[in-house]
Amino acid sequence: EVQLQASGGGLVQAGGSLRLSCAASGFTFDDYGIGWFRQAPGKEREGVSYISESDGNTYYADSVKGRFTISRDGAKNMVYLQMNSLKPEDTAVYYCAARSGPLGILGLIPGLHDYWGQGTQVTVSS
Repeated sequence: EVQLQASGGGLVQAGGSLRLSCAASGFTFDDYGIGWFRQAPGKEREGVSYISESDGNTYYADSVKGRFTISRDGAKNMVYLQMNSLKPEDTAVYYCAARSGPLGILGLIPGLHDYWGQGTQVTVSS
């Protein structure tokens, strides 16, 4: 059974940092690209960052470039999202998702991912 479990969310002041984790199981981790997505109240789900399965290339939404860093650990089947310089507009539920095969920049499109984890709430206070 494919499982993705996101964790690490919380309440942080603007300018602070959080690291989200996504634990993957039930599939061949190295064959899947992993994306982070977020959804704020009343807004559509949007892509935040994506890391490819093969070459580990990374992609970011313009709104988080330079502040967020995605990484993956194949030995632990984990993907991380280090979030620095957080802003109130980063407040959302964050999800990780997986899709096999190369997507490149298209990995930021939520509808292209097959498997989703439950979300973790990130709240940034001003």
